[in-house]
Amino acid sequence: MSTSLDAVERTALLTAALRAAETRRADRLYEDPHADGLAGDIGPELLAEVRRATFPPGRERTVPSTPDYNAIRTRFFDDYLQEAAADPGTTQIVLAPAGMDSRAYRLNWPDRVRWFEVDRPAVLAYKDERFGAAVPRTDHRKVAVDLTSPDWEACLQAAGYDPTVPSTWLLEGLLYYIPEPDAHRILERVAAISAPGSRVAADIVNSAALTLPHMRDLLDVFSGWGCPWLFGTDEPEDLFDRHGFDVRAAQPGEAGADFGRWPDPVPPRSERGVRRVFFVHGRRR
Repeated sequence: MSTSLDAVERTALLTAALRAAETRRADRLYEDPHADGLAGDIGPELLAEVRRATFPPGRERTVPSTPDYNAIRTRFFDDYLQEAAADPGTTQIVLAPAGMDSRAYRLNWPDRVRWFEVDRPAVLAYKDERFGAAVPRTDHRKVAVDLTSPDWEACLQAAGYDPTVPSTWLLEGLLYYIPEPDAHRILERVAAISAPGSRVAADIVNSAALTLPHMRDLLDVFSGWGCPWLFGTDEPEDLFDRHGFDVRAAQPGEAGADFGRWPDPVPPRSERGVRRVFFVHGRRR
């Protein structure tokens, strides 16, 4: 069934392979016992290609370390969602898109939380096949709809989502794969069905990460898979502010977004012409 997944969906298999590899490390930042099964046969092949670009044989690495980045991102958002869930007011968490995420299965959640996974039907069907008899640790609701669909909000509400009470959203591995107008449209639509006080988190790259020559090897890998990086911003706070969210942006390697694993310097935000990744997190006004 994995062969039916389109280019962007196949990057979810890469993420699963990265999480499986992290789980095998003695110094792992988290444990995902489902990642290996979710990665299937394709995920490790994609990971091998990324490793060749990230750690080129015979010359110094210049692109960011994808394994370290993914490990930090996963742990950062693990902690973010668990902290949100610890708030007695949190009753609904939305992953959009869900990809090969297994947090509903591998982490514990309060009984009051409804967990919504929004993604294309092919992705959720593949996950169902791979999870088999595994049981989620939460009230898990699958919403099989494309985020470009004109009515995904209605599908989400039909699954039990209540737009009148605060929610927590995670937009992981999404924004850099879509054109800038679509990124604005997604944030506009999320904001429209998020009650004041709702949380949001996402990752995004800066503009230079899309154009710097030393990023080319990695960018060419994703372009070759048919899922080029299309959007980045140097002002993620402004991007989310335009849509009613007050957010902060942490870079891997900064306090709270390091976990002892980021191998590269973190240049100050005032420095231009350097690649950056941001973990954005904040609330709906």
